Amino acid sequence: QVTLVESGGGLVQAGGSLRLSCAASGRTFSNYAMGWFRQAPGKEREFVAAISWNGGSAYYAEFVKGRFTISRDNVKNTVYLQMNSLKPGDTAVYYCAARQSPVVGLNNYNYWGQGTEVTVSS
Repeated sequence: QVTLVESGGGLVQAGGSLRLSCAASGRTFSNYAMGWFRQAPGKEREFVAAISWNGGSAYYAEFVKGRFTISRDNVKNTVYLQMNSLKPGDTAVYYCAARQSPVVGLNNYNYWGQGTEVTVSS
């Protein structure tokens, strides 16, 4: 069992930055790829970024490339999403997810956090 708790969301002006954190519990965390997803009001949930079990590989949605960076610290059992150059379109609830696989992927995430809200003002 893996439990995920997101934090770090808030209100920020366009062009600003936020760092989201996802604290994980579970003995198998280090063997799981991790991902970030988001869901804006009135829109479907969409993939943002993912990272392999050891942090060696990362994959990003096109709309965040060059702005967001995913990382993880397996000693701290935490995955991060550094968000720079934020835009109003980034406003959404951001969810952390764990995939029962050591490699990155877009699907088959088995565990989800409750989300943290990010609001970007224009």
